[in-house]
Amino acid sequence: MEIVLIKAAQLILSLSILVIIHEFGHYLFARIFKTRVEKFYLFFDPWFSLFKVKKGDTEYGVGWLPLGGYVKISGMIDESMDKEAMKLPPQPHEFRAKKSWQRLLIMIGGVLMNFILAFVIYIGILYAWGEQYLPTESVKYGIEVGAVGEQIGLQNGDKIITVGNHKVENFFKIIPTVILDEAPAIQVERDGQIMDVEISDEDVALLIKSKDVMSFRLPFDYKIAKISNESAAKEAGLQEGDRIVGMNDQKYEYNDQFKATLKDSIGKTVSLNVLRDTTELIVAITIPETGMLGIQLEQDLEKIFEFKTINYGLIESIPAGISKGMNTISDYLKQFKLIFSPKTKAYESLGGFIAIGNIFPGMWNWYSFWSMTAFLSIILGVMNLLPIPALDGGHVMFLLFEMITGRKPGDKFMEYAQIAGMVLLLSLVLFANGNDIFKLFK
Repeated sequence: MEIVLIKAAQLILSLSILVIIHEFGHYLFARIFKTRVEKFYLFFDPWFSLFKVKKGDTEYGVGWLPLGGYVKISGMIDESMDKEAMKLPPQPHEFRAKKSWQRLLIMIGGVLMNFILAFVIYIGILYAWGEQYLPTESVKYGIEVGAVGEQIGLQNGDKIITVGNHKVENFFKIIPTVILDEAPAIQVERDGQIMDVEISDEDVALLIKSKDVMSFRLPFDYKIAKISNESAAKEAGLQEGDRIVGMNDQKYEYNDQFKATLKDSIGKTVSLNVLRDTTELIVAITIPETGMLGIQLEQDLEKIFEFKTINYGLIESIPAGISKGMNTISDYLKQFKLIFSPKTKAYESLGGFIAIGNIFPGMWNWYSFWSMTAFLSIILGVMNLLPIPALDGGHVMFLLFEMITGRKPGDKFMEYAQIAGMVLLLSLVLFANGNDIFKLFK
């Protein structure tokens, strides 16, 4: 329960920051061009608000429905659907009375602020923490594959050489590169020979849906750091600090070999060879249906692998942070493209608030929090650029039509378009969150 609350708190704080910054972008340009802003709200406030205060012409408040936020700009057909005000002649302080280029900047102000926020966060992250990653060539024992990894043709012990004949420097970017760059094959070293593992559209569909693909292979070292309550290890009498050195007097070279034997022994009672201090013990244990003992291992990965760390000074972090932001935008656009591919069926992996909340760690970590917030800021910016009425991109689409043709869409058309866009967005929200619920039950 504590983990759920921590994830929820991070999600709410992150989204609150993003919504305020996004709406401030609209607000800022509206103020610059002397356009009246009637409301500035975090969250929506149908029927009532949790808090509100009026300063000047603007009412600032917090709504009770945490699905975003909004600014109500005078003279603009938006989600407020204030049709009566639109029947009156345009006033100098209204959005519709401003020049087209001014209206354009007011419309895209939120998206601009989201992208700027992401760049600023990435600059701060690189300056404060630097960038650490595991070079692919440092994965010296090869990979350990999950069920999906086996299904696409990878094997335990494979050493990744290239993806689509291109070197991937960061080990953790191998699978994203396979998916986003539509690589036809992964080149691996297996038993001393270089070979291709071909990737089909069906394989990509599996990779998109699964987190259990591959990880770095570890030498066999089962020193127990923590034991779960009500676990097989607890019942068998294992203790923190114990080191499992074998099973049924059989020794192992790699962790995946031991885990495979555990799965083959489900429901059976086996003898673990355990080293406690300097004494070797034989501990009988019945392997549960999960094939897991319920222990957490004590492993110092930095002693096993050579991680690479890049540190940045204040000046160096600025171009590096902007570059990281631009690469993230590019990768997200590639992900977005996959949603419309019938071959990969990526739309089945769309998620709502539960999926977003689950990308945050179960313990509070500022590095992870700001990394996720920067990524979500880019998602919010890109999504708002979609040419859907009710989104910023929809307003921009109609304004560009006006600027090119010299004809302004009628208020009645804009009203119907706004309603259609809101229905479409609500449908997408229901679909994404419905996917979350379906996955929970599944």
